[in-house]
Amino acid sequence: MFDYHIHSNFSADCETPMEKTIEQAIILGLEEICFTEHIDYEYPDKSIVFEFDLEEYDKKIKQMQSKYMDEIRIKKGIEIGLQPHLLNKYEELFKNEVFDFVICSMHTTEKKDLHSGDFFKNKTVDEAYQTYYEELLYCVKNYKNYNILGHLDLVKRYTKQQSEHNFHDIIQQIFHEIIPSGKGIELNTSGVRYGMDGGMPSTDILKLYKECGGEIITLGSDSHVETTLAYQFKDSLDILQSLGFKYIATFKDRQPEFHAIEKLIK
Repeated sequence: MFDYHIHSNFSADCETPMEKTIEQAIILGLEEICFTEHIDYEYPDKSIVFEFDLEEYDKKIKQMQSKYMDEIRIKKGIEIGLQPHLLNKYEELFKNEVFDFVICSMHTTEKKDLHSGDFFKNKTVDEAYQTYYEELLYCVKNYKNYNILGHLDLVKRYTKQQSEHNFHDIIQQIFHEIIPSGKGIELNTSGVRYGMDGGMPSTDILKLYKECGGEIITLGSDSHVETTLAYQFKDSLDILQSLGFKYIATFKDRQPEFHAIEKLIK
């Protein structure tokens, strides 16, 4: 199995050392993990700085790869938090840095963070959802330097009341942008941990992605502590298989490698 969304104490919202997570991954029998530390330039909540020492990160990953090379494969990834006005800044980042895997996420909308509720003030649920997806659509139309979209429907996590609309029309537009460009999505299993009905995106959006021709999909726990590593992966694989997905992806040097779900379930 492969967990492709993991944080360590290089991320501002995590205190777990890499070694602790790696050792738990080995206990669980995982074949490969990818650390995807947060970089969110100009994050609205000034009490959190989602940046870190990239040189130290590279050094640490290489140390871990060497130390555990006979027990597990460890990949170097990153999770970037896009905002429309920062697309060029992220392009500059990747001129100087090399990763195996890049998650493109949107944790803010209209320069307001989602987690504090600031973005949702003076909006109906439908207005908030529509604005979130419109901004994400703009980003994927104008930025291509990533591999998969992280927790595509994250906006749902922060609303007490859910919309009666599925917003499939604009989500389909997002898929029509990313699929021809060779980009994928993740199934982020942390949704259940946060009280949602399932992972992110929800099953109806996973189905829509498949219907639009999407094939590249990764599985990630979004773990910030080692105890949630590979959370609900068996159930998630069953869901993906029931929707017609045959493979999940891992990445090497930004290129996907595919693994049959049928073999992983056995």
